[in-house]
Amino acid sequence: MVQLRDDIESRSVTWADVHRDTKGLVRKLLGHGPSGGPWEGIVVLTRGGLVPAAIVAREMEIRVVDTLCISSYDEQIQEGLQVLKIPEAANAVKGQGWLLLDDLVDTGSTAKAAREILPLAHFATVYAKPQGLPHVDTFVHEVAQAVWVFFPWDTEPQYVQPIAGGG
Repeated sequence: MVQLRDDIESRSVTWADVHRDTKGLVRKLLGHGPSGGPWEGIVVLTRGGLVPAAIVAREMEIRVVDTLCISSYDEQIQEGLQVLKIPEAANAVKGQGWLLLDDLVDTGSTAKAAREILPLAHFATVYAKPQGLPHVDTFVHEVAQAVWVFFPWDTEPQYVQPIAGGG
């Protein structure tokens, strides 16, 4: 597991949490597509948004899913952004009618870059921190800025010795 800085709290999100919270996001998004109709498709920010995107695509019966690949994290440290892939169809219309989706908006730097590429997309995220909120249209849960969120796809279960066993 990654060693956190002393000034950062952590919160683990389970698979069940992600599934429940993403379905909550779907409920907020229903009926908010272009002109109240269906979305053209989903543009998912990789990698974190992939799992929520699968849930949203299923629950909203969206068949077109593309990716916007922006690299910004090296474990806990946000460094310079690098755009690795832009979705062609959504980019051609500046995101108009498309749902832009991520798992978490943190400082907003990745979200800002995504907004510059797809300014007309509707940006939705499951979890949002205060610094990133100005870039998001729809979210489910706000998380304190000083909290590091561990997602189930970034962690793996490990054995922990029982307290009675000297742990």
